[in-house]
Amino acid sequence: MAYLIFWGIIFVVALIAEIASMQLISIWFALGAVGAFIAAMMNCGFAAQLGIFVIVSVFLLLLTRPLLSKLRVRQEPRTNADKLVGESAVIIEEVNPALGTGRAKTGGVDWIAVSETGEILPPDTIVLVTRVEGAKLYVRRADDFAKPFERM
Repeated sequence: MAYLIFWGIIFVVALIAEIASMQLISIWFALGAVGAFIAAMMNCGFAAQLGIFVIVSVFLLLLTRPLLSKLRVRQEPRTNADKLVGESAVIIEEVNPALGTGRAKTGGVDWIAVSETGEILPPDTIVLVTRVEGAKLYVRRADDFAKPFERM
């Protein structure tokens, strides 16, 4: 009876850890605990229960981990700067791709600005942020985004 409780606790703890992380780090141990729980119900000795727990856990880990790593989509880590995409900014220093100059300000923060289209953008131009790479904002004139809607 004590082993049933033990394996039940192992199952619940591994399941809670899996639900909390959603990273497939302990699901194999939860399923191994189910196997050991069944062995305990059949009155197998603790060594057999432990062996079943280890064998089931390792087997499932070896079986599924390579498949999951192939299926898992690699994503770039998201940062707070990603929230700037789609926001407006104002050019505070001329953006000139030939000279490598340009600065824009958005949300009270001064950023390096790069023209997405390669055009020169004078100071006080309102732009929209199209992407962020490191400390650089890639921008386009805000007018460029309004033009498609004007045709409607």
